[in-house]
Amino acid sequence: MEFPVTIHRPQSVQDAPPRLERQLSNRHIQLIAIGGAIGTGLFMGSGKTISAAGPSVIFVYMIIGFMLFFVMRAMGELLLSNLHYKSFSDFAADLLGPWAGFFTGWTYWFCWVITGIADVIAIAGYSQELWPGLPLWIPGLVTIGILLVLNLTTVKAFGETEFWFALIKIVAIAALIIVGLFMIFGGFRSNAGAASFTNLWSHGGFFPHEFMGFVAGFQIAVFAFVGIELVGTTAAEAKDPEKNLPKAINSIPVRVLLFYVGALIILMSVIPWTQFTAGHSPFIAMFSLAGLGAAATVVNLVVLTSAMSSANSGIYSTSRMVYGLAQEGDAPKVFGRLSGRKVPSNALFLSCVLLLSGVVLMYAGQDIGKAFEMVTTVSAVCFVFVWSIILASYIAFRRRRPELHNASAFKMPGGIPMVLVVFAFFAFVLWALTTQTDTLEALLVTPIWFIALGVVWLFLRRRPTHVARYATFRGELKSERGVN
Repeated sequence: MEFPVTIHRPQSVQDAPPRLERQLSNRHIQLIAIGGAIGTGLFMGSGKTISAAGPSVIFVYMIIGFMLFFVMRAMGELLLSNLHYKSFSDFAADLLGPWAGFFTGWTYWFCWVITGIADVIAIAGYSQELWPGLPLWIPGLVTIGILLVLNLTTVKAFGETEFWFALIKIVAIAALIIVGLFMIFGGFRSNAGAASFTNLWSHGGFFPHEFMGFVAGFQIAVFAFVGIELVGTTAAEAKDPEKNLPKAINSIPVRVLLFYVGALIILMSVIPWTQFTAGHSPFIAMFSLAGLGAAATVVNLVVLTSAMSSANSGIYSTSRMVYGLAQEGDAPKVFGRLSGRKVPSNALFLSCVLLLSGVVLMYAGQDIGKAFEMVTTVSAVCFVFVWSIILASYIAFRRRRPELHNASAFKMPGGIPMVLVVFAFFAFVLWALTTQTDTLEALLVTPIWFIALGVVWLFLRRRPTHVARYATFRGELKSERGVN
């Protein structure tokens, strides 16, 4: 990335070049952050997680949420250290070198394209449950068309759309918790038995499949958290980022406890965990097994909305990432152009065209559950790479810009030692993916992406602009070390 030598000095938003407009208000940022934390993985993927780990899935989500909170705090400190950073690929390039910006930007773009494909698959699956016999390509095509139109208007339109999408998810989970509590304390009974908190430990205990079952829970649960860093891609379009970004990041622990842990405790109390299966939403199963068919249909619509929300976030984030890459010469210049509404329209079209491959994937495999598991595993591995780059950038920031860290009003708790703990956790997650055949297959496929990126980078770095950027980067390092 072509940053001036003095990039490490805080600069005002007014000094930034007039590119993307800051139209996302506090309520937009807060709900985008919540929407990013409540993904399709919770509504659709938690069925597999529960069946694999049993009630210990509660601890799985708590541990993942705890670890990722520190990733977000590191990201927040870095973004606020320089308001010229448009996203985390910018500070990766500045602190680790141009290669890091290239790999991070394109991998994050790839992450969301894969996630968007998973969402298209989920939308098609839920649409068929609501309208049996509906061809798979229709809901996928309609969804992509609607979201493209919404994103082509203004960034405020995206923020407004995501605000209402996220609000629907919040209301749905809150309603599920409230209804579930009434069932539990009202002595509700279904074919699965009585609704009671004792269901959490009376069917084999909290760890019915012992340690390896607990490990298996991490495989799909990690995907439920993808998008938690989405607030970082809004940095260039957020109003008053120094106030709104910290507020959104600090609320992550509360969201995890309420939306993940709270909802899963209620689900497994109303219905024994043994009743849940992979490929089916436990949210729908709870109402269906309780005999509330109409409510189950409503929840099905909510889950459909959740998938649309995630796809909407994917289209937004991929377009902004490609736009940033094009601005720095890491992507074709055509994707670095803004429309009259200050929206990267060409980058939006690219993302939407690639999302159509989700329809092709479904027809090729004819197994929606299998296709969903494959793409979610690939996406999870790539997101772990992006999160790791954020942490590596933080370590470089502490070493190269100690004065900015000392002046920061939003320091990451735990510092470098906590970064090492999170790195160890990521290593554990990658190992967990090797313990099951389906996730291992996807894990073995993922390196192909990084090999392809490496080949492209070997040619790209030889271009004069990139040679100059590397020279500038090396010059900054020598200057900071006091080397002549």
